[in-house]
Amino acid sequence: MIIWIASYPKSGNTYIRSFLSAYYFSKDGTFDFDLLNNIKQFPNTEFFDTNIKDLDEASSNWVYAQKKIKDQNKIKFLKTHSCLGAYKGKPFTTIDYSLGGIYIVRDPRNVISSVMNHFSLSVDEAYEFMTDIHRGTKAKIEDDYSTYSYLSTWANHYKSWVNSKNFRKIVIKYEDLEIDKYETFRDIIVFTNTLLNNSDGVDKIKLERAIETTNFNVLKNKEKNEGFKEALYSEDKGEKKVFFNMGFNNRWKKILREDIRKKLEDIFKNEMEDIGYK
Repeated sequence: MIIWIASYPKSGNTYIRSFLSAYYFSKDGTFDFDLLNNIKQFPNTEFFDTNIKDLDEASSNWVYAQKKIKDQNKIKFLKTHSCLGAYKGKPFTTIDYSLGGIYIVRDPRNVISSVMNHFSLSVDEAYEFMTDIHRGTKAKIEDDYSTYSYLSTWANHYKSWVNSKNFRKIVIKYEDLEIDKYETFRDIIVFTNTLLNNSDGVDKIKLERAIETTNFNVLKNKEKNEGFKEALYSEDKGEKKVFFNMGFNNRWKKILREDIRKKLEDIFKNEMEDIGYK
């Protein structure tokens, strides 16, 4: 069965994934990039038996690949950016293979600038990216759609995960990871332990160590010194982009163009009010 770590792109997924890998896959809570190998991204090449030629074939294989994971009789953490909705009637997952989910949501006014940096887009292109109902992403591997994730719009993505009743979930606001860090990470562990039927309780020393060693600035410096294999390559600069870029220093009030801010607040009004973004 699968425990999903899910979010729209650039919303703190790798941050949470780093923390969970430190807490559950290290002896003392100390993080290292190699620990991320314990929490793979889905979909991905390794989960499919053959080369995936197009989107229809990719979506047809999502559930089949998850069945193979379930057949291993192990609980597996997986990261995903996929919308929980169906692509052309084909579901991303089902209750048969999903044990629960940790969904991270971030203010779209901050998401947009991170999307710009990550995908090398202008602010207008990033706005179109986040409001495109047909939007998806995949690694730049020609004629291979095994990494394809169907996103839809930022709002549809959020609603698909939050409104689903198929399995247990906890919803985490990215901003709470800054203003109420210890309690938020503790809540994640309590929820995850419930899914795992782990009655040992929270290891406070390990929790504090995992929080300390996955602090955003620590991750940023670690990437600078060691590199980060998941960072995308910039063809313009001829080098990898910085993955852990602005983090909590990404303040939309200081950097976001006014007309784009108004458009985001208008089109995502209901969802932003639901989350508490003013």
